[in-house]
Amino acid sequence: MSAHQDGGRDRPLPAELDLADGDQVESFSVEAPEDPEESADAPRVSGFDGIGTRREARERAVSLLYEAEQRGLQPFAEVLTDLPVRPDEFAVQLVEGVSGLQGQIDATIRSYSRAWPLERMPAIDRALLRLGIYELVASDVPTGAVISEAVELAKRYSTEDSHRFVNGMLARVADEARGDRTH
Repeated sequence: MSAHQDGGRDRPLPAELDLADGDQVESFSVEAPEDPEESADAPRVSGFDGIGTRREARERAVSLLYEAEQRGLQPFAEVLTDLPVRPDEFAVQLVEGVSGLQGQIDATIRSYSRAWPLERMPAIDRALLRLGIYELVASDVPTGAVISEAVELAKRYSTEDSHRFVNGMLARVADEARGDRTH
């Protein structure tokens, strides 16, 4: 466990979160099973086991948005038509949502990133920002969850500093879009 900033309080957090200095954590919880012996035989309910989670759906949506841009598809949702297996419904909703608001989302990115033009950003960062901004303006997903998911994906798939950039951009958008200062 290491100490990181957690809503203004220093509190030990699990090392598995892989937080960098300055990262903000809205909240976390560790849930223990009521009967540990029963949980040993319980099937997994998340992870890459075919059941799917919202995190996996977001990851799939980001990959589809990335693919659509690389293939030059307009609207981005066109990428969904050629797939042999339809993605999770939540991933489809995200891709279609970003696709429908792409002009507005890209304008938002441009307005907040004056020193780093949209076209010069890594393509994966563009996909992450598009998805994050869509969720901030068009969903009721908690701000902390939107930003946390985007930051984790940036850490996994983009450059060494991208997670900080994505965090800062989405936090600024959240402040304006939601009036939310508790991310």
